Amino acid sequence: MKKRLSADPVRLKHHGKRIAMSAARYFLLIGIGAVFLYPILFMLVNSLKDVQNLVNPTIEWLPSHLYLENFGRALYTLQYERVLPFTVLYVAVAALAQTVSCAMAGYAFARHEFPLKRLWMVMLIVAFLIPAQVTLVPKYLMFYKYGLTGSPLATWLPALLGQGVNSSIFVLVFYLFFAGYPRSYDEAAQLDGAGRLTVFFKVALPMVGPAIVVSILFSFVWFWNETYTSSLLLGSEFRTLPMKLESFVAEFTSIYQSSSSSSMATKLNESLRMAATLLVISPLMLLYAVLQRRFIEGIEAAGLTGE
Repeated sequence: MKKRLSADPVRLKHHGKRIAMSAARYFLLIGIGAVFLYPILFMLVNSLKDVQNLVNPTIEWLPSHLYLENFGRALYTLQYERVLPFTVLYVAVAALAQTVSCAMAGYAFARHEFPLKRLWMVMLIVAFLIPAQVTLVPKYLMFYKYGLTGSPLATWLPALLGQGVNSSIFVLVFYLFFAGYPRSYDEAAQLDGAGRLTVFFKVALPMVGPAIVVSILFSFVWFWNETYTSSLLLGSEFRTLPMKLESFVAEFTSIYQSSSSSSMATKLNESLRMAATLLVISPLMLLYAVLQRRFIEGIEAAGLTGE
């Protein structure tokens, strides 16, 4: 009886510590979630306001009525029906090409020995540290010489050859994954008569599914948001949604400036920009919602959480 009574305070102390740690953890998660969700909620609420609600200081979060015309005008200004399919195709091809090339490079570093292997690994890291703006001029001159400017090939070919946006990161991620499973799997497949490509596609790649999801998702987002280099290589004939968003105010003004129903307040309406921004980022949010579980698994397995 005395032992039970003496153990109860210790047990209660540990129980109290667990409750305090759980409360602190949830408080931290709620705070971080609020920081990330606030911009999305702010854009969503303001995109549903008309000019009167926008300038009314008494209305902050709940508009007096939902004003959906902002999305209609934003869709028309962005040419959403025409630009969205091209943007998805342009980004998806680049992301898939970069994933395949980086997977092959990561597998080569993890499973094969070749001359100057460490030097090439160092060069790979150095290439990541060099800003893209430094190599932009020679890259543009090279593609212009070969007649590839003004075409998506100016982005697809570098991605296929492992020179896409931040390819070095994906090579290192695949290297960690391929080095993490036993070599005996590859050797068993080779004993059964499988060639190197067969081993890579049928044995190695299925073992690193989370890395593939991480590479595709990050590549998709980075190619989607990359407008500085793409605007020069694609030219004015091909425009992605983020590029259209950069010139949204000028294009909206040129479209509606002659309209009799368009006032200066409408042209300067911040809600239109919020609606256009939501339309541009909505495909990325949908992609993340679909691949969320596999993406988190890949981040944890790759050790990119900082732990």
